[in-house]
Amino acid sequence: MVRAVQRRIIIITAVHPPSAPYLQDAYKSICEQELPEGWDWLWLIQEDGQGDEVAPYVPDDERVSFRQGRRGGPGVARTMALSRAESGDFIKVLDADDVLPPGALARDLAALTADDSIGWATSRVLDLLPDGSTKGFDGDPEPGPVERGAVLEYWKAHDFRAPVHPASLCIRRDLLLALGGWMALPASEDTGLLLALNTVSRGWFTSEVGLHYRKWPGQVTSQAAHTDSAERDARMAIVEARSRSLAWFRWRYPSDG
Repeated sequence: MVRAVQRRIIIITAVHPPSAPYLQDAYKSICEQELPEGWDWLWLIQEDGQGDEVAPYVPDDERVSFRQGRRGGPGVARTMALSRAESGDFIKVLDADDVLPPGALARDLAALTADDSIGWATSRVLDLLPDGSTKGFDGDPEPGPVERGAVLEYWKAHDFRAPVHPASLCIRRDLLLALGGWMALPASEDTGLLLALNTVSRGWFTSEVGLHYRKWPGQVTSQAAHTDSAERDARMAIVEARSRSLAWFRWRYPSDG
């Protein structure tokens, strides 16, 4: 008997040609996820560009939807994919070169369905190094709720490094839409979203590993432009300004009204 699916978690992935070969590893990790009864997943892959190099790596699966668009960076690609996410209540971010450990999606869903006041969830992340080994981060917060404003204050005090990793985000779709998706930045677009989310809503941190974050020479964050000081200062300034403005307007999720 086929199990009836009542709800769906939407996985959104931005991809460009250098990262396309890793899609098969990401796909395998998604297929190995065990979801609660009544849940299924849909994977929306959006190419940042319109070439012929990515499509051959896209899995042949009816649960996988692939589209292309004009180049604009990963934030633009993810936001374009969001237009196809109307069938799901929750949006899970997965970069093309990363993989999900067993249980990652189920833990995200457990956090978000147990408490309606939680707008987003993150989890512990391990760097996946080229030799296959992993390396953790010693600044993880305590597991449980992440109160509004906590991420911004930590980020400011630790040279613009957040205590939770935006690549592990799982977000309520309506909240993500209300914030306009990912920031229109050449990089740090996911950090900008994370800080905006933390400004308007409580989050959740799971101490079990929820993402293997691949480190490799071709990733965007390893390029010299990513650490250009002038651009970095500008990115950090607008990320903080957006969060401060959201705090000043006192908009909250869930709404007091």
